[in-house]
Amino acid sequence: MAEPPQSPVTPPATTITDLDEDSMVNCATYLSLRDVCNLAMASPALKRLAYSDSIWQRFFSEQWHQQFPSHWSGNGAREVYLARYAALRQFKFFDPFLLEFSEQAKPCNHLLLCENSLFFSQGSLVKMMDLDGYLKGTTDFFHTLSDHKARITCMRLFSLNEATSLFRGKTLGEEQSVLVTSSCDHSIRLWWKGSSLRCFRGHNGPVLSLSNKLLGEDSSKVLASGGEDGTVRLWSLSSSGGRGQRALKATLYGHEKPVNIMSIAGHKTSLLATISRDSKVRVWDTATATSSAVRASCCVGMTSVPGTPVNMKCHESLLYVAAGSSVTAVDLRTMQKVVTAAIHQPKLCSFDAVPSKYLICTGGDGRAMLWDIRRNQESLKPEPIAELDGHCGPVTLLYMDSHKIVTGGPKNADVNVWDVDTGVQTNSLPCSSTDGAGSGCDAMAVEGCRITTASSFEDYSVVCFRDFNNATNPVAKQENELTSKFWDSISDDD
Repeated sequence: MAEPPQSPVTPPATTITDLDEDSMVNCATYLSLRDVCNLAMASPALKRLAYSDSIWQRFFSEQWHQQFPSHWSGNGAREVYLARYAALRQFKFFDPFLLEFSEQAKPCNHLLLCENSLFFSQGSLVKMMDLDGYLKGTTDFFHTLSDHKARITCMRLFSLNEATSLFRGKTLGEEQSVLVTSSCDHSIRLWWKGSSLRCFRGHNGPVLSLSNKLLGEDSSKVLASGGEDGTVRLWSLSSSGGRGQRALKATLYGHEKPVNIMSIAGHKTSLLATISRDSKVRVWDTATATSSAVRASCCVGMTSVPGTPVNMKCHESLLYVAAGSSVTAVDLRTMQKVVTAAIHQPKLCSFDAVPSKYLICTGGDGRAMLWDIRRNQESLKPEPIAELDGHCGPVTLLYMDSHKIVTGGPKNADVNVWDVDTGVQTNSLPCSSTDGAGSGCDAMAVEGCRITTASSFEDYSVVCFRDFNNATNPVAKQENELTSKFWDSISDDD
């Protein structure tokens, strides 16, 4: 009998790793930084490719428009890139780009920095500066927004991606953010391109607080506000009408005192946490708020903390409440107090956190303190991992991100910069180049490797902007700082 025909042998499939390394590196030169980072997580072979020196030398030159350092032997190009990236964000340089300008003699109460725009408030006025326009010498780089009739109490910036319903049929142009302000004149205003786009009215007193993010999903975005009248009000950004007559979506009752601070939960975008002046915390599920007559039916949780509220921050399902002399973590799912993360005697003046790194920072009188939440989970008396000394008076201004802590106050002519992991000081920045007795730092805004401070004198105020992105002259390392040829080593997780 004839043997049955054999099926043809299928050759093995060709994969990207079958290419020689030079070819793959050449292909990777067309990828973005984010794409290369994603490539590194795909497989060990692609990770070696993504770490190739030629790729990171290109990123270095494109990011900072300067030649790759010639003294990098012994360190991978990726490590050199990431070390400079971290050092810039820790302000470890003497020579940032510096822009300083004077304003009328009123303290700057609020200060925001976003992309190429700078916003600050003085009394009832909002002032907006186009930094690119200033550098290009254009005449319309500065705008004063004067529609509010009383002191501004809060300022927020939201990206156009969050507030798309506001701009249907409009040409967006280059401006990528919408500014929201609240005031003692009982109103909330939305600003865009130097003019008031919406005016929301409904509170029976000064509006004290605005949500740090917009609530809800997709096109049904909602802004929350808290007032002196003890109410929380929800405003629909998709409402029509130039004065926002139909914007009030719901009024939430339950607080007996003014609502000072609010924060949106990280695990559920419809959950809003608020705290009133009597330190009572309420959590609201705004998804169930469908009428302007809603009272306490949206409240899904309550608790209270001792002392005067200072700040509040959500991370996933945890709420960190800074009040009195302590920071308490509350589980939003059960409203149970999980841990006392910090105790800063005699009282707190400021608070911020990077919960993804389990780190929080508190500001008090004369110093700030850095805390590791994990270390204090089983402790009845939390202990800081570092004390950030060298301040005069209360530390009322505090910013924290994954690279640095920045601290300042009304009696400090400088703001101090600290390594977020160790608490080691990396720099000290004067709020003004002007000699004389000023009032210290009134306000501060930090974004990446840029910082803006405001300081007031007897006859004028000074706003100082620094950009470290192209700085080249590093500060001397502190004696107790970890030794590394390129600052500190960078892990794969960074």
